[in-house]
Amino acid sequence: MNMQAMIKQAQKLQKDMMEEKKTIDEKLFEAENEMVSIKMKGTKHVVELKIKLDTIDVEDKEILEDMILVATNQVISKIEEETNEKMGKYTQGMSGMM
Repeated sequence: MNMQAMIKQAQKLQKDMMEEKKTIDEKLFEAENEMVSIKMKGTKHVVELKIKLDTIDVEDKEILEDMILVATNQVISKIEEETNEKMGKYTQGMSGMM
């Protein structure tokens, strides 16, 4: 393979990676449990947090805080899982190129 073809292939790979990342960044991810629902963009910015008031008691403040943490971590895990799944196809073969 000549240098020109390698450069062209690298540019296409970079373009494909950027398009895939943009798709992930714009996607809405959600996690929900008994007390809360969290929606987050692929950029890991929270866009919505809903607390289900009918499921909580004022004295359950610590439980609510824990549920918010759990849901937040779940949605971040979903984002990371999809990012690794979709972007991994680009990085798998790169170690042999270096």
